[in-house]
Amino acid sequence: MHRCAPARRVAAVLFFALVGCSAPDAADHSERREARGLTSRPNIVFILADDHAIEGFGAYGSERAYTPNLDRLAAEGLLFENAFCENSLCGPSRAAFLTGAYSHVHGFRQNGNSFDPSLDTFPRRLHDAGYQTALYGKWHLGSDPQGFDDWAILPGQGNYYSPDFIGPDGKFTVSGYVSDVVTDMAVEWLREERDPDAPFLLHVHHKAPHRTWMPGPQELSLWADEDLPEPATLFDDWSGRAPAAAEQEMTIANHLWPAHDLKLPIPAGVELTGPDRWAQALLDRMSDDERAAWDAHFGPRNDAFLADPPEGDERVRWNYQRYIKNYLRSVAGVDRNVGRLLAELDELGLAENTLIVYASDQGFYLGEHGWYDKRWMYEESLRLPLVMRWPGVIEAGRREGALVQNIDLAATLCELAGTPAPTLNQGRSLVPLVAGREPAGWREAIYYHYYEWGTHNVAPHFGVRTERYKWIVYPGVEGESEAAVELFDLEADPHELHSVHADPAYAGRRAELEARLAQMRVAVGES
Repeated sequence: MHRCAPARRVAAVLFFALVGCSAPDAADHSERREARGLTSRPNIVFILADDHAIEGFGAYGSERAYTPNLDRLAAEGLLFENAFCENSLCGPSRAAFLTGAYSHVHGFRQNGNSFDPSLDTFPRRLHDAGYQTALYGKWHLGSDPQGFDDWAILPGQGNYYSPDFIGPDGKFTVSGYVSDVVTDMAVEWLREERDPDAPFLLHVHHKAPHRTWMPGPQELSLWADEDLPEPATLFDDWSGRAPAAAEQEMTIANHLWPAHDLKLPIPAGVELTGPDRWAQALLDRMSDDERAAWDAHFGPRNDAFLADPPEGDERVRWNYQRYIKNYLRSVAGVDRNVGRLLAELDELGLAENTLIVYASDQGFYLGEHGWYDKRWMYEESLRLPLVMRWPGVIEAGRREGALVQNIDLAATLCELAGTPAPTLNQGRSLVPLVAGREPAGWREAIYYHYYEWGTHNVAPHFGVRTERYKWIVYPGVEGESEAAVELFDLEADPHELHSVHADPAYAGRRAELEARLAQMRVAVGES
């Protein structure tokens, strides 16, 4: 038996031996393991989707999603019910996962920044601790990955069809659908390049379901002839909240581009603007067979739309159905490939001592509040899916309700690997929670800060969320007399439709949350 696939009993002993231990230095970890006669650590597979909302995940209660393999992962492992990002944007969240630090500390505050390749990260820590490391898929951090023995990343956002990649030896293109191609790379590495005498860390980072929501050929037929349920807030008018909610530019009604987002044909002679200028180039990346399948699905449905275009609310509903089906089909493609990866781990005899972590960089709007995209501190974009499976070690089918964040993953994986967390780490190891007990002094609130004022016109804001309440501050722009604020009682108002910041009945709660936010800003180094 390979050293990276030990008996389940040994893995369980290692796990619970580590529970609750601090991580002052690597020598202490080594001494602990040696004192217990332990010589092995778990393999780790980190699967990261892009913009995967919990409402697109069956195990989180979605009535719209098709995710049988992800649901299996949750049924065989642990699902975190209250996992949050610290900045709901792709690059900042990915940097937070890597470093365990908030955006203002790791320095990647908004898309367009570049991640400092010299920063200490959990892949670097594990690599230095003897793990073989590999990364395939979306990176989106503006600098080359560090701490990996092998890697191939999508340039920028990447393409769904015939994706380009950048690796240590330069740029190359692979035919096929991106979720399949990324998984092919991971499977090939497991079969052909993995060192059987070393534990491994394998990152499988999917582009999907990021915009432009282009499903693969195998998923095109899902929900072809049925309508999916609409969210209760599809026609939200954004009253009862700070002005920023009404000033955004990310609505299902008015901000989806006909060709790029809705897959509609552009009439001849029409001058293309915005993202529609790129739509044809995305289609041109398809093979003849892929394009034939695409046209066979969308062609007759587009003809029906053009013959009798809906108007008013019915047009919003049509936009929603086109958007949500393509989004969830893209999720289904990720799910199918998660199933492929699970099957491969089983076949190679690696599943028993492999910890699988599935997460998204943040949440996303699936029509809630009439929106797509992310950025806000509202629940749909603040919450993210986080599931862990380690057979025989993590109790199957358990749900954990403690407040956790993306900044916690680095410390968690480092502790399991027996090495100190990255230098900048501000998170807490989830190992005790994974073992089924909440350590003393666990956080009672999470801190959030969104910095970018650009795409979709979402105003920068920061705030604090406790188990029941949420306090959000919009600092405003130069010339405004005071910041706008929101206070939500999530128990009484789960859809966050009515801020009670000015309600006298909540005056005491407001004062408490203002004080807590001020304290947290000092604690994280932002004030």
